[in-house]
Amino acid sequence: MRLILLALLIYLIYQAIKPRALAPKGGMDGNDDPDNASSRQLDDVMVKDPYCNVYFPKRTGIHLEFEGKNLYFCSKACRDKFIALNGKREG
Repeated sequence: MRLILLALLIYLIYQAIKPRALAPKGGMDGNDDPDNASSRQLDDVMVKDPYCNVYFPKRTGIHLEFEGKNLYFCSKACRDKFIALNGKREG
């Protein structure tokens, strides 16, 4: 009977300690949860190439200022084709 009570006591202590030991370092309040939208940061903005209509990260795009607008292209080839199609010369 004492052995059963001792085992039950050890089990209850283990259950009380286990959640704290396995919790993330930031605590269990959800502040460090990667799925929490407020804790995530936007890595990069996706933009659409105006020539080939492909989406890509803005930071990797080729920039062109055209008629007062900032345009971004997925490649130099798309930029050059856009320029040829719209009659604008680089300069």
